[in-house]
Amino acid sequence: MMTPHFNPAWCRVAIAIFLSVIAIESKAVVAAERPNILYLYVDDMGWGSIGPNGQWERQQADLPSVKTPHLDRLAREGVNFVRGYGCHVCSPARSSQQTGFHQGHTFADRNDPDNAKKAMRADDILIGDLLSQAGYATGYWGKWGYGGSKDQHEPTIQNVQTLPTSHGYQHVLAELHHVRAHTFFQPTLWKAPAPPGAVGGLQLVANSVGDYRDSNRFPTEPAMQNHPQYPETAYCDDHYAFAALDFVRRQGRQFNQTGQPFFGLLAVQIPHAPFGEIESLPEWDRHYRSEPGFETLSDQTKQWAAMVTRIDAHFGNLLAALEDPNQDGSTDDSIADQTLVIFQSDNGGPNGKCLSELATNGGLQGVKGRIQEGGIRVPLMMRWPNEINESSTLRRGTNTETVVDVTDLFPTFCELAGIDPPLGIDGQSIAPLLTSKSTFRSRNFIVHEAGNGQSIIRDDWKLIRTNKKRFGLYNLTDDPAESIDLSSKHPAMVDELRELLIGECVTEPKGFAVTYHHWTGNSLASTSDADHWSDYEYANAGITYQVDRGSPKRSWVATLYNSDSQPNVAQVDQSIEVLALSIGGESRQTLNLEPQVNLTGRNEIRVMPNGALVIQGGTVHSLRPIDVRNGGTVEGHGTIDGTLDNSGALVVDRQSTSGMSIRGDFSQTHDGRLEVSLVGDIAPLIHVDGKATLAGKLILSEDAGKQTLFDQPVVILKARSVQGRFDHAGDVVVDSKGQRYKLSYAATEVTLERYLSSSGR
Repeated sequence: MMTPHFNPAWCRVAIAIFLSVIAIESKAVVAAERPNILYLYVDDMGWGSIGPNGQWERQQADLPSVKTPHLDRLAREGVNFVRGYGCHVCSPARSSQQTGFHQGHTFADRNDPDNAKKAMRADDILIGDLLSQAGYATGYWGKWGYGGSKDQHEPTIQNVQTLPTSHGYQHVLAELHHVRAHTFFQPTLWKAPAPPGAVGGLQLVANSVGDYRDSNRFPTEPAMQNHPQYPETAYCDDHYAFAALDFVRRQGRQFNQTGQPFFGLLAVQIPHAPFGEIESLPEWDRHYRSEPGFETLSDQTKQWAAMVTRIDAHFGNLLAALEDPNQDGSTDDSIADQTLVIFQSDNGGPNGKCLSELATNGGLQGVKGRIQEGGIRVPLMMRWPNEINESSTLRRGTNTETVVDVTDLFPTFCELAGIDPPLGIDGQSIAPLLTSKSTFRSRNFIVHEAGNGQSIIRDDWKLIRTNKKRFGLYNLTDDPAESIDLSSKHPAMVDELRELLIGECVTEPKGFAVTYHHWTGNSLASTSDADHWSDYEYANAGITYQVDRGSPKRSWVATLYNSDSQPNVAQVDQSIEVLALSIGGESRQTLNLEPQVNLTGRNEIRVMPNGALVIQGGTVHSLRPIDVRNGGTVEGHGTIDGTLDNSGALVVDRQSTSGMSIRGDFSQTHDGRLEVSLVGDIAPLIHVDGKATLAGKLILSEDAGKQTLFDQPVVILKARSVQGRFDHAGDVVVDSKGQRYKLSYAATEVTLERYLSSSGR
């Protein structure tokens, strides 16, 4: 059965499943606890362009530098992520930002000239989709880059499914084609809300700041929109910034009145080329013309610096709006403390005079479009006074070496909003690091592609695969300029990282992406049979760009959701591998893993309410934690090659002659329960190679007619280290027959023995 290419019913069901978890998992998250999010996104601004990444040092040395007083303020009041990453060019960066998938998995992994094809597809769930449905007011202003034609005059909508308005963005002023954005003076922009009947919910409006002239409501710095020489067609970033300012003020008042949070993303074109157009603006160089040595700089460097200082001032207006949304001159209504502000560039800086005259890439090798650090490492700062302060884990005014990729922001926003991120995305939430309210897990690795190769970064190490299929290995801590290839000294590490990198689909051809599939089989049907899964098609305007059908593949995001009233069992009778897997339903949905069979959910396995993963001696693999939700169950015996997080039930098979081996960490929350049998001679029942973090309940059960072997204490769980305890008063557990047992905890194991009271009973 072919799934329709646009707005497929199953995809809407999948979104509904994700959103239903808001109520299930996040009842404690009330509106006042969910932050506003203001995301400031620039285009082609190199890593070394901000104060803490090199510009402050240049100022102290009396070298030419860029003036960014408001970004400097963000650095002083927030945290600078020294190892922040974007992508190599703009379209992949925006696709990865919005979907949470890296370039091996997202559809738009190149700057494709066919803008109707290059897309965030209808099936892709974006930031705007989830945050708007979670109750956020959403806005997007600036370069979107998808869905419209490149005509400067009378552009048209070419692909409705990829528009921001098709993905949850309610307030929009945007450019839909990256070629139209090769000027700052395009005559029209796309806007929402739009009149009823507008294609895609967008209308063309004049690129003008006329609505912001001659009004004391809008600042004249930096736009100088009231100046008689300001052009009739606006410098587009002025227009974008004013629209964003209007939104922040309005939604700031709304937040104070009702608690409704907002998400706003200002994705300006500055400081992308063309640089010279800024000279069309009045007093364009007023902040630099008196600076010693400014006149000796190249024209490009002067223009670039003026552009950056201009947008910095617009950012300052937005920060001021957070402090005084109603513009009465008082900060009594400030929402700055409750707002997470993020500043980031999409990719590294381009080649040019500013690279050498202002060190805009901070000495990193490579430029925009390259796989080296200068092409993909970007400035990234965050400010959130309620959570980032003098006593927080991330202290204000500091730098952190924590690796954060652009794909990490979407899942971070979801966690802060109290909702699930889309299934299987590559990004990993850093919300625990920002809030210090839960354990932060450092990510395994990040992956990038570029015109000259692909890379994988894990901890200090970076492996680069060039287009000649050669590999170079670099230690980024010791050698951030990537000048010393250490591949010959660490061949084992090269092999390990190479295998991980190739497994991320980075060598697939242009136009490859993850596909979405759902289970259609009857109970006891085989998961290896292609007829038991939905097909996938991405098409637009009668042109089919991508089709995927057959049995499960590494690039699948697969959902088993039982919407019937009767239980359903899917049989894994042959080893299968998918990118991600979700099991659940309105009625019980079981995925039954037969003996000696492997199941791989490379990025993620979620066992949702009414979902059950039954292991009968097989092995389950995942590079990320296997997530067992409240109401979900993993049961049986065998091997979990990864980490298991249990908020549901882990039931070790009472019929087996072996227990459960977990090769990563095991964590159980207060909602979780671990159920084990006391029959047989299995010791330990559960073996954890990593750390075991315990909470919740331990449930004991016995099979009728079988003798419990309890001549000495039984090891229930053994791990490299044990932290926490099960939630049992006095560490006493009662089994299904009323027998009482005493739990004992050691550094590496948990044991159980019969409990005798002081009376000997």
